[in-house]
Amino acid sequence: MFNYLKKKYANLTSDKQFSEIFTGSVWALSARVIATFLGLGTSIIIARFYGAEVMGIVAVVKSLLMLATIFTVLGTNVSILRLIPEHLVKYSPTSASKVYHKTQCFVCGTSLIASTILFLNADFIADTIFSKPHLQFYFALASLFIIFQSITTLNTQAVRGVRIIRGFAFMQVLPSFSNFTLLVVLTFLFYHPDNPVYVLFASFAITAITGAWIMERTFKNRSSPDDILHPMPIKKVLSISLPMFMTATMTFIIGQTGVIMMGIYRPEAEVGYYSIAVKLASLTAFILQAVFSMTGPKFSELYHSNKMDDLFYVAQKSAKLIFWATAPVLLFLICMGKPVISVLYGTDFKVAYWAMVILTLGQFVNSISGANGLFMNMTGKQNVFRNIVFITALVNIGLNVLLTPTYGLYGAATAGMISLMTWNIATLFYIKIKFGQTTGYIPLLARFKA
Repeated sequence: MFNYLKKKYANLTSDKQFSEIFTGSVWALSARVIATFLGLGTSIIIARFYGAEVMGIVAVVKSLLMLATIFTVLGTNVSILRLIPEHLVKYSPTSASKVYHKTQCFVCGTSLIASTILFLNADFIADTIFSKPHLQFYFALASLFIIFQSITTLNTQAVRGVRIIRGFAFMQVLPSFSNFTLLVVLTFLFYHPDNPVYVLFASFAITAITGAWIMERTFKNRSSPDDILHPMPIKKVLSISLPMFMTATMTFIIGQTGVIMMGIYRPEAEVGYYSIAVKLASLTAFILQAVFSMTGPKFSELYHSNKMDDLFYVAQKSAKLIFWATAPVLLFLICMGKPVISVLYGTDFKVAYWAMVILTLGQFVNSISGANGLFMNMTGKQNVFRNIVFITALVNIGLNVLLTPTYGLYGAATAGMISLMTWNIATLFYIKIKFGQTTGYIPLLARFKA
């Protein structure tokens, strides 16, 4: 068995096209595993010491911040992942640095506008939309940290773009590590019911400042006075970013509408149960993101170098790696999910099991589809992908409105599962029709073709 694994590892690392992705994915996966366990530890502390209601408040506040960040970043976090490698290959590090700094200034400006709007309308959102006036304080406080969350989102992708593998791994761990560490300290030394919310905001600030420092240091070390410059106005950056912004908005709707609808129609405790189901069902997401973190820049490089065969080779091999890494986790969740939930969170949270199983089925389709969305964005097909995700988001909203008020977390989970399956399958069909190949991996089908 050991010799077999050793042989497989040697094959992966000796593959010139895939070795960089594999090595980077190992670093990113290790970081994701650590971050996931730290996140689970944080949620366990909140559930055990603060209760399901506080868990629900944290979930709602986090979703609201994520929604605000989508409108402040406007897709630049995805476009910067494409533009930095493109400028490094075609021009110079200084040219890539100019694009990055221009984008960062733009994001800071939009963040200040969004912060002001959210602060002034915190009472309206809490009273009218959520019908929970006691959330006004948390929404107002959240408005002050939008800029940190926005810069964190941008810099995390920028670090991916310059291929600082260890730096990106560190950026993946830092929010969860700071969140967990601060929560442990405050819980046992300075207990207050709002500690989980304060800690969440503090972790955003720490990560934003650290990411900005990493990028400044990287470009300073790589730039040269003789570098070729290719000026890129913010208008052109936005022309690439806005379709990605629409996609990010719709992806957020698909992923977070359940939490928001639960916050509107159901008690905070039930929102807390649903957030646990989402968290456990999304355990495989850290594997996907680990591989995606390295494939994005590689897709951009190969596509702009017109190496299409190499591009699909890397895409399909990445999908194979994703499938075999995620399948055991999904099976474990379905078979052992109920006792795991009881042990980690308490018997009250067992009601989240079937919602988790439903969401896990959607994650299975996500895992066999490979990096299809990232492939579309990195190859200039962001407009088509935007349309697919937009239609899926409308379906998701409709299903949530129909199912959540009556069926609660099970209705929200069903809507999430159907939506995740829909956009993955539609995207795979488009890629197959357009390029004659696919980014997905289905073991039996792959073996049959072989």
